[in-house]
Amino acid sequence: MNGVFWKNKKVLVTGGNGFLGGVLVKQLKKINAQVFSPASKELDLRINKNCRKAVSGQEIVIHLAAKVGGIGYNLNHAGEMFYDNIIMGAQLMEEARIAGVKKFVALGTICAYPKFTRVPFKEKDLWNGYPEETNAPYGLAKKMLLVQSQAYRQQYGFNSIFLLPVNLFGPGDNFDPLSSHVIPALIRKISIAKKNHSASVTVWGTGNPTREFLYVDDAAEGIILAGEKYNKSEPVNLGAGFEITIKKLVYEICNLMEYHGSIIWDKSKPDGQPRRMLNTKKAFMEFGFKAKTDFITGLEKTVNWYKKNRF
Repeated sequence: MNGVFWKNKKVLVTGGNGFLGGVLVKQLKKINAQVFSPASKELDLRINKNCRKAVSGQEIVIHLAAKVGGIGYNLNHAGEMFYDNIIMGAQLMEEARIAGVKKFVALGTICAYPKFTRVPFKEKDLWNGYPEETNAPYGLAKKMLLVQSQAYRQQYGFNSIFLLPVNLFGPGDNFDPLSSHVIPALIRKISIAKKNHSASVTVWGTGNPTREFLYVDDAAEGIILAGEKYNKSEPVNLGAGFEITIKKLVYEICNLMEYHGSIIWDKSKPDGQPRRMLNTKKAFMEFGFKAKTDFITGLEKTVNWYKKNRF
């Protein structure tokens, strides 16, 4: 990362108080960027005038703010997931363009990929089908940022880029049982089972789907590198380039937490997308990004953080 590039740059980070945002803001401040990161309570980006206020005087906008959650949350809040995400992104990019922001970094999601995408997912496959149904409203809402980004470059010459991260994990993750993703949800569930001396833990689905996970510090570094070096509207994957089955993930977490009970698979619950793994070559070629953190090492750090900060 080039400290000279970021020194004294006025950077708006939306969602800067969230999981990824908090790590990104810290990294940007270390390289002397002037970061503005209002909380959603201060500036609700679903309201257009707040988007206008947020981008005023900023040179770079990094849009992380999103309504997110796991499969259950997506199913129960489909309308909100679509509306809140699309309205925030569309308004913020438009106001950034009007305000003369020099660069807009939009964060998409792996949920934007078609349900049955050949592994590893390549950026060119993004439009080859409909997303997995349980999170399609969220995935499509975020995908519209790519459409907007490319349209704005075409008509206005607006410098916007679009990054597609896999699921993130790490210390400080969201462990709320109503909205957490798979790793924090499993850590919390297994921790409670161990505390209560439960003989078993019930997990959604069959355990057969695969997922890819990117450590949060690596993701923040990838965003900073892209913000500095990448200036095209073609989407770029941000990932670690591996896949692990949910079944193996559960057993790895059980091992790290020293839980020895049995796992019951609730096959009446949805699995979600069958397989997920990104092709990460483009990120390395375009701006030199490669994930550094070994998955088990990152998982152990996440488990240890949860033990020390247990809710």
